[in-house]
Amino acid sequence: MRLLPCLLVLLVVISCNNSSRGKSGNWTLLPFVKADEANPVLVPDSSTLFDCPIIGKVKWEEKDVFNPAAVVRHDTLFLLYRAEDKIGKYAGTSRIGLAWSIDGLHFIKHPVPVLYPGNDSLKKYEWEGGCEDPRIVEDENGTYYLTYTAYDGDKARLLVATSADLYHWEKHGHAFAKTFNGKYVNQWSKSGSIVCRYENGKTIAVKINGKYWMYWGDTNIFLASSDDLVNWVPVETPGGKLQVAFGPRKGKFDSDLVEPGPAAMFTGKGILLMYNSRNVPAKGDTTLLEGTYAASQILFDKNNPAKVIERMDTYFMKPEKDYEINGQVGRVCFAEGLVNYKGKWFLYYGTADSKIAVAVN
Repeated sequence: MRLLPCLLVLLVVISCNNSSRGKSGNWTLLPFVKADEANPVLVPDSSTLFDCPIIGKVKWEEKDVFNPAAVVRHDTLFLLYRAEDKIGKYAGTSRIGLAWSIDGLHFIKHPVPVLYPGNDSLKKYEWEGGCEDPRIVEDENGTYYLTYTAYDGDKARLLVATSADLYHWEKHGHAFAKTFNGKYVNQWSKSGSIVCRYENGKTIAVKINGKYWMYWGDTNIFLASSDDLVNWVPVETPGGKLQVAFGPRKGKFDSDLVEPGPAAMFTGKGILLMYNSRNVPAKGDTTLLEGTYAASQILFDKNNPAKVIERMDTYFMKPEKDYEINGQVGRVCFAEGLVNYKGKWFLYYGTADSKIAVAVN
């Protein structure tokens, strides 16, 4: 997630084999190097207090911080990150915090969360599991759009919020609330990665065939389209089922589930999506331990977001460090925030669902 001249860095496991050189040539965004001397860049903090509108004073980031979105605004790099307290029947409510940096490596935290459950119309979805795993883009006018997961203890639901300044957010509710008579509101949904162009440090949502597009879901990854970045329509098969964009592969590192990473990148060669995956050795990669989360990349047709062109045969990042292996959930590298900042690519990822680290290209 950052790079200093004096850093001793560890080259992340990378495969630039035939999986990244096909019809579209060398399409992957690689290599990424973990910034070992600076990692982890964000850790839990038991000193910060928040006056929660539901339960009062709480140490809102005492337990874990992980799975951040990243964005550049006014030459400053911001992270919107998931933070958990230690309270409640789910062993911690999630809220979304904000931190900023001028080098991509060292961060200052805003003292209170910027998006959190409250006594509002969305409390039924957000309490008391919380607001989780943000991903961010902006439109041509500079409005920020955040997709995040609301968890009520039973189901994950994909919600949308907007902001003009990253500090103040307006919640718009369920991404699929206005489509198919609310068919998907009470079904499991999460992890919305909107297709955008990475331009001058920004991630600006782009239309393809007159629509915005989003990859979403876990286990399998699905598609949705939108006219306004707030209200989304899942892509269905003729039989009324969710259309799978791609899924796990038997015998590989991504054998158990796949889940979107940062905002998908629109390029001249196609739509590049970084994705996260979980392995089960009995049906997957026997060199990776049970439950290992590793990151990889896939390329879709730039004119048809549902058409896969290329897919890496292996991961480019896996858990190796102690803070990636040991934590709330062991053996996890979960990539979620990507920005181009000061001439470098910074990839921010959650480690063992407990801390945040960065790798740099």
